Amino acid sequence: MSNSTSNDLNMKNNSQTKGLSYKDAGVDIDAGDALVERIKPLAKKTMREGVLAGIGGFGALFEVPKRYQEPVLVSGTDGVGTKLKLAFEWQIHDTVGQDLVAMSVNDILVQGAESLFFLDYFACGHLTVDVAATVVGGIAKGCEIAGCALIGGETAEMPGMYPDGEYDLAGFAVGVVEKSKIITGKTITPGDVVLGLASSGAHSNGYSLIRKIIEVSGATRSFDMGGRSLEELVMTPTKIYVKPVLELLNLVNIKGMAHITGGGLVENIPRVLPDHVQAVLHRDAWHMPHLFQWLSKAGNVDAQEMYRVFNCGIGLAIILPAQDASAAIEFLKKHDIESFQLGEIVERPPGAHQTIVI
Repeated sequence: MSNSTSNDLNMKNNSQTKGLSYKDAGVDIDAGDALVERIKPLAKKTMREGVLAGIGGFGALFEVPKRYQEPVLVSGTDGVGTKLKLAFEWQIHDTVGQDLVAMSVNDILVQGAESLFFLDYFACGHLTVDVAATVVGGIAKGCEIAGCALIGGETAEMPGMYPDGEYDLAGFAVGVVEKSKIITGKTITPGDVVLGLASSGAHSNGYSLIRKIIEVSGATRSFDMGGRSLEELVMTPTKIYVKPVLELLNLVNIKGMAHITGGGLVENIPRVLPDHVQAVLHRDAWHMPHLFQWLSKAGNVDAQEMYRVFNCGIGLAIILPAQDASAAIEFLKKHDIESFQLGEIVERPPGAHQTIVI
């Protein structure tokens, strides 16, 4: 064996005798502990009845409120999608946490469920405490808005799995509804009307197309969009409808609801409709927000493609008897939610789509 080879082996052996740590492998346990301490006061603000044990244990404990006679648990899970790519590029991390919560709590709301608790999963290659704490701050804010408790989650630091400066987000919500009050859409009949609750923007859907349109248009993040920047409009967090809609359920006869996410208006409303009916929506019934007008023009996106990719200004659809529409619109207005009578339910012609925009 040559002297150089022997020296190389000795150097390797000497380096190994120093002992390797998890931090040498790219995982900083101290940073993880620091993040937990930063998260605890944020989670504490979201506490509500039913929480028996939250962040810190191996599992969170929650007791279903005793006011329910026949409680049925409803769960939903989701992520934020490629909206995160813009969060990384533009260094905007304070809103995507609310997006994460909204996608799940709005989903379970459509079955009439009150949100009880939420858990998140934050994964990255290298943990930056300030960024992670900012993201979780948005999650906690979303939970406060929805009235659910942030009772646990997971922070995973996995070197080599994610590019520097990037992370992934996922989470799930669990809610409860009285068995006799589950909203299924089965009672929807011709003559009912469709209300649309205004969205706050693109919410968290269609961002692969949004990013492509930004790229081909050459628009910058500061591009003026009628007095607001492109960045501001695109990164506005998803609206959470939980509290006002749960109140509305006690005032009017809501037969069905649809959260307008991926698939847009034309693919989400059918998910709650009986086979024999059709929702006819009138395009002039609501105002198309500036963001969607720009996306359509800048990307030369066909109208039908817009309706099946984006919410186009409508974040939640509610189907109810015609006589209840005015009361619902007035109630929502008092809660700062603009709503529109989008159209009506009719008998479905043979072979026709279940939702059309005319």
